[in-house]
Amino acid sequence: MASRRVPLVLLACGSFNPITNQHMRLFELARDHMHSTGQYQVVGGIVSPVSDGYGKQGLVLAEHRIAMAKLALRSSNWVTVDEWESQQPDWMETAVTMRYHYGRILKECEQSTGTHNDSSGNTVALSSPCPQLKLLCGADFLETFKIPGLWQDDHVEEVVGHFGLVCVSRGGLEPERAVHMSDTLSRHRRNIFLVREWVRNETSATEVRRALRRDLSVKYLIPDSVIEYIHQHNLYTHDSERINEDTVLRPLAKQAVKSLDD
Repeated sequence: MASRRVPLVLLACGSFNPITNQHMRLFELARDHMHSTGQYQVVGGIVSPVSDGYGKQGLVLAEHRIAMAKLALRSSNWVTVDEWESQQPDWMETAVTMRYHYGRILKECEQSTGTHNDSSGNTVALSSPCPQLKLLCGADFLETFKIPGLWQDDHVEEVVGHFGLVCVSRGGLEPERAVHMSDTLSRHRRNIFLVREWVRNETSATEVRRALRRDLSVKYLIPDSVIEYIHQHNLYTHDSERINEDTVLRPLAKQAVKSLDD
């Protein structure tokens, strides 16, 4: 039965500053849910940390965020870390990042599709569907569509309408309401998969950083290997939290420039 399902790759974009157990848990929850639909077979997961150009306060260098993500995901046999987005000199829109990864998926799919000889000796291409790509996110991500100037309208259409979302509930947020309140999200609601997390985990990277600044334990919130890396490189201090302190978030700055050009 699984062979008749649509192969699916889940892509998570974000700061991962640092990656937490909750980030990794999203992938497991999403995979279980998509399998339970009977329509999809998840064949891979991608963690794509944002570039240093994002401009978010307290964002440590991408090389550290990449290294921590790789350490955290050593135990996973299906989720990998991709460096492309993090290595870009400027912040990349989510739609652009999704286009890049989908292009890679299509290329790999074309290269792996082989041929065979049928009973008449004719060469026939093997028909294997290429994986779809969907964006994996927390319920708070849906709220970002309401922030003025943060998203381009055509990018929302592309991310939600063309690719699709797998959204995992977090805390007291109501993703169903966010979908209902947005005309665009509501129009593409069949391409938005809402996943309920029954085992509550409120871990956030912001709280992890705050605890680290205060010399408090973060054991069992993030992997031990990541904790060790943080201590080795003296990350998440009072000084590091002031990085980009007076910087306008790059998506907002980029949209402001675009508005002036228009």
